[in-house]
Amino acid sequence: MSRVLITGCSSGFGRGAAIELTKRGHEVVATARRPGTLEDLDVAARLALDVDDPASVRAAVDAAGPLDALVNNAGFGIVGPVESVSLDEARRCMETNVFGAARLIQAVLPVLRARGGGTIVNVSSLAGRVGAPLAGFYSATKWALEGLSESLHFEVGHFGIRVRIVEPGAFETGFGARELREGLDGPPYDELEREWEATRPTLLGDGPPPDPADVAVVIADAIESTEARLRWPVGADADLAIGAKDAMTFEEFESTMRGVLGVTW
Repeated sequence: MSRVLITGCSSGFGRGAAIELTKRGHEVVATARRPGTLEDLDVAARLALDVDDPASVRAAVDAAGPLDALVNNAGFGIVGPVESVSLDEARRCMETNVFGAARLIQAVLPVLRARGGGTIVNVSSLAGRVGAPLAGFYSATKWALEGLSESLHFEVGHFGIRVRIVEPGAFETGFGARELREGLDGPPYDELEREWEATRPTLLGDGPPPDPADVAVVIADAIESTEARLRWPVGADADLAIGAKDAMTFEEFESTMRGVLGVTW
């Protein structure tokens, strides 16, 4: 079994992946900025890790010991119109979601090359494939992570290292409660927010909220699989939107999605 370092294990997909991989017999090194949030996790190791801090990244990777896989999951969201979101906050989001992942990749790659292989899983998003209204800067971070991952795939496959991009749609993880929201308290974009929020039942269906454990399963599958597959969408909305966008021109996609969702803005 593999020894896997996962970032952002205090909640959500990272915590779920730590539990799922441990259940499958892997040695999990669970990390979070506040290690006290990891005390109830039954894993091989629990470490403090702030992906924005190069010294913290170096210390955590050194303490983790020999690794076979890395899951870059740490990140946060930012919601608001491009016109209104603070560029300082947008930079902070990019720092964590993109450069945080890059720091871990640069720290772990020499270890994986020395071991003759391994797996890097970068947790992206449906927002990394489809730019939704009011998600411009968050989408920008995930599109950047997608491009980084695709280039990395070509660079490190030669060394037997697999790169995986996991692309979840909307899941109830508490992620939304931590999102930064700007420029939505009044005109002109409050109307767009109301219209876009009204599309959620169509995108997600009428059943119970999708289970975040589904994403944890896909992360674990992506690590274990030897399949030559870069992108791993998760969720009905991700399958719908990504499948539609890949099948048609952008103009056809926009027209189709407006019709399906009833968006008039």
